[in-house]
Amino acid sequence: MLETVLHLVVVLTVPPLLLGVIGRTKAAFAGRTGAPVLQPWYDLLRLFRKEMVLSTTTTWVFLVGPVLAVVAPLAASLLVPFGGSRAPVSFSGDLVLFAYLFALSRFFTAAAALDTGSAFEGMGAAREVSFACLAEPALFFGLLVLGRISGTLSLSSMLSAPWTTGWITAGASLVLVVAGWFVVLLAENSRIPFDDPNTHLELTMIHEVMVLDHSGPALGLILYGSSLKLFVLGTLLIRTVVPCGASSPLVNWVAFLSGMFLLAVVVGVVESVIARLRMIRIPQLLVTACLLSAFGMILLIR
Repeated sequence: MLETVLHLVVVLTVPPLLLGVIGRTKAAFAGRTGAPVLQPWYDLLRLFRKEMVLSTTTTWVFLVGPVLAVVAPLAASLLVPFGGSRAPVSFSGDLVLFAYLFALSRFFTAAAALDTGSAFEGMGAAREVSFACLAEPALFFGLLVLGRISGTLSLSSMLSAPWTTGWITAGASLVLVVAGWFVVLLAENSRIPFDDPNTHLELTMIHEVMVLDHSGPALGLILYGSSLKLFVLGTLLIRTVVPCGASSPLVNWVAFLSGMFLLAVVVGVVESVIARLRMIRIPQLLVTACLLSAFGMILLIR
C-alpha cells in the first residue's frame, strides 16, 4: 500500500520537473542561467488561475481533449513499475492497454484541434496522427523483445527482466530497442529534432499547433499531460537501462528517479546539439526506429 501511494505521489509531482531540468540543460549549453527547475509548476499554477476562453464553433470534444491528455497518461502510469518491483495494476497483456491509452489521448487531442475549424490546427492534427503510425510499431517491437526475453506479456515482469537475464543473454537486442525507444520518446513528446515545443510558427509545428486555441486551465491540462507522457514513456527506457532490482526499496527508488533526471539531461543535450529536422526527414527517422526495434526482435529468433 505504501509503495502504491509513493507511486502516485511521484507520478503526480515529478513530471513537470523533468521539463525544468531539460530547460536548465539547454540554458547551460546556451551560456544562460535559465529558469528555475520549478518553473513548469509555476506556469501550470498560473494557467489554472486564468479564465478559459472558448470559441463559439467548438463542442464538447474541445474540452475532452485536454482532460484525456492527463487521464490517459495517468492511467498508463499505473501499468508500469517505477522504483518498485510491481506496478499498481498488472495483468497479462497490459502492454496493449498501455500503448492504446496514449493512442486514445492522441485521438481526442487531434479531434479537439479539428473541432476548432482551424486549417492550421487541422494540419497539425494530420501530422500528429501520420507520424504516430510510424512511432507505434517501434514501441510494439520493443515490447515484443522484452516479452520474448521475460516470457510474459505483463509490463511489470517485462521491465524487471533486463537486469535478471536480458542484458546477459540478449544485450544486443536491448541496445537496439533502447535506441529505437529513445527516438520514439522524442517523437511522441514533440521534442527536437521532430518538433520544437517553443516555436510558434504554424507551418513547422506539429503538436503545438493543435493547442493554439486552448487557454487557461485547458492549456494547463495539456501541458501537464505532456509532462506526464514524457515521464511515463521515459520510464520504459529507465527501467530497461537502470538496474532497479536491489533488495532495498529506497535504493530502487533513488536509482529510478536519478535515471529519470539523467534522461531529462540527455534530452536537453540532444536538443542543444542538433537542429530540427526538415519535415520530409521525420518519417525516415521514425522508420529507422522501427527497424532498430525489429532487428532487436530478429536477433532473438533462433
